[in-house]
Amino acid sequence: MTVDREHVLRAAAALLTRKATASMDEIAKAAGISRATLHRHFSGRPALVRALGLLGVELVEERLAAARIDEGDPVEAVRRLVAEAIPVSGFLAFLYGENQLYESGAMDDDWERIDEQVAALFRRGQEQGLFRFDLTPAWLTEALFALIAASAWTVQEGRVAAKDAGYMVSELVLGGTIRSVEK
Repeated sequence: MTVDREHVLRAAAALLTRKATASMDEIAKAAGISRATLHRHFSGRPALVRALGLLGVELVEERLAAARIDEGDPVEAVRRLVAEAIPVSGFLAFLYGENQLYESGAMDDDWERIDEQVAALFRRGQEQGLFRFDLTPAWLTEALFALIAASAWTVQEGRVAAKDAGYMVSELVLGGTIRSVEK
């Protein structure tokens, strides 16, 4: 039987989104394969997490493209980005907490490329006088990603309805980002 690696990764991502501490046995079961088969494809959890990190980069880049953050009004672009990111927020939250992805530096270039795209959106908003100047684009980018991850955790814990998460993230980010014009 041929095992579809993409299917295994997506099944692992779906499970780890809900249960970040899932064992390799549980991941194999979720993918519909044996633990031995899972280990033939991924030598252990660190190898699986690295592969999931690459999948995460791919997903985020797809979401960035779909959000068209380099087009139109920066405020609306932030809303589009949040709306695109919320459906994968649980997976992003899982990746956010996986320190081994960031310790080796192997994925730094990928995440820096993503960060720069989002920072460019915030910079554009600042240049247009829409966003506060006292908050750096790098900080706004990190805050946005942290809020997206936090939204997943609060939805999983039942403290926020899934349908409300995107609105709450957008409003909090934009409420703290939009520049008030003093009269």
